[in-house]
Amino acid sequence: MNINLLFLTTSEWLYVIVIAAYLATVLSIIAVVISENRNPVKSLAWVTAMLFLPIVGMVLYAFFGRNLRSKHLISKKKKLRLRNIEPFRLIEESNLHLTDASRQQIRLARSLTGATYFPGNKIDIFTDGTDKFDALKRDMIAATKYINIQYYIVEADKLGNEIKDILIRKSREGVKVRMLYDHVGSFPVKKKFIRELTDNGVEVYPFLRVTFPQFATRINWRNHRKILVIDGKIGYIGGMNIADRYIDGGTFSVWRDTHLRIIGPSVSAMQYTFAIDWNFTTGQLLEERTLHYDVDDNADAGVHLLTSGPNRQWSNIALLFLKAISNARERIFIQTPYFLPTESLLKALQAAALAKVDVRVMIPRRCDSAMLRRASYSYVSECLKAGIKFYLYDKGMLHAKTVIIDYEFSSTGSTNFDFRSFEHNFECNAFIYSTSFNNRMTEIFMNDLNDCTRINPTAWRHRPAIERYKESLVCLLSPIL
Repeated sequence: MNINLLFLTTSEWLYVIVIAAYLATVLSIIAVVISENRNPVKSLAWVTAMLFLPIVGMVLYAFFGRNLRSKHLISKKKKLRLRNIEPFRLIEESNLHLTDASRQQIRLARSLTGATYFPGNKIDIFTDGTDKFDALKRDMIAATKYINIQYYIVEADKLGNEIKDILIRKSREGVKVRMLYDHVGSFPVKKKFIRELTDNGVEVYPFLRVTFPQFATRINWRNHRKILVIDGKIGYIGGMNIADRYIDGGTFSVWRDTHLRIIGPSVSAMQYTFAIDWNFTTGQLLEERTLHYDVDDNADAGVHLLTSGPNRQWSNIALLFLKAISNARERIFIQTPYFLPTESLLKALQAAALAKVDVRVMIPRRCDSAMLRRASYSYVSECLKAGIKFYLYDKGMLHAKTVIIDYEFSSTGSTNFDFRSFEHNFECNAFIYSTSFNNRMTEIFMNDLNDCTRINPTAWRHRPAIERYKESLVCLLSPIL
């Protein structure tokens, strides 16, 4: 190209303009990323992507990098009305027969979202899809007033059609049936499946429908919650979606997951969470009350429900995990399909292990995402150096999302131990305070260890260099995966 700009041809001028516009766009996006003053690790990941893969980086940022902090799912006025419909009785933490650590965590949850602590809940634990969905179908068939159901994934397979038929039957019987599903998570579901439900009186809506021109502003924000409330008496929460693979394993021999069935006052918090998402999606305000009643003597579990999402000021669930891990004195057991911790959570786990707390992390050997598996593996070496024990689940796909700390606290729900769940998804977890429930969760964890291989630090260091390189490369993008 002629260096003298005065003598450039038209095509050469066009080339200069395109290059200048391209560079200006890249630099502008980098400036926006920096100006948002978000997590430095995350900002650095975006800047790295822009500098080394500018075209890919710009596309990724358009779809996955936008900030939703100023978006409200419900107005303060409507939230107050919901609070008045469901009068949440304030429990004074000092009167609870719990450890100081548990009381601190309960206070933190209240500060973050106003979450109420509910004592006296009876909880059943399901670790396979057959038992969970058999119980779920029985409870739905017995419904007399309403069924509020929300899942990330709903598939029109055998299980999905069984659930659909029950919902249609209950709707015809006069039971009010409402369904929310995530539009991206349930992309494969056919319009015919949804139309059959709506034609029979079931109210069905997608959360954050992804359409043009809103595609780039919505694709990254997913509602990952799995909540179901029946008649205000029974609630389900956990990691299982509505799909056959949660029963038959799909491409895996086993699909290992964890889900809870709860009877007790904390069901009102699940109803409240569903009502907020329902209002955001439909504009309607649910004014149904849940039932507060005494349950049997075995209902000793105290529960508070905590939600998080990209619209919140704080990463609520990540902060609660951080507090609980920091409070740990003897043991921390984690099960997660993807292990991509934030920098603060990583350091908290390392500090606990170095302080001789028994820290164990269980992840699947074979994952449903090769990229996320490599990203998870990229954190293992640094954790092993601190004394954290890692176990690879060999039996099949480990999709459970559980955290067990010391002898009183445990949590499960929809939240994976990764950036996406902590930063981008709308999530919901039950945080449970009970020694007996903790014992049951610990027993399940220990039984799962029989189907695991513990990672040997020496052997891990001597893995093929190409594998370590791939993991390190993916690690650079882990904050934005």
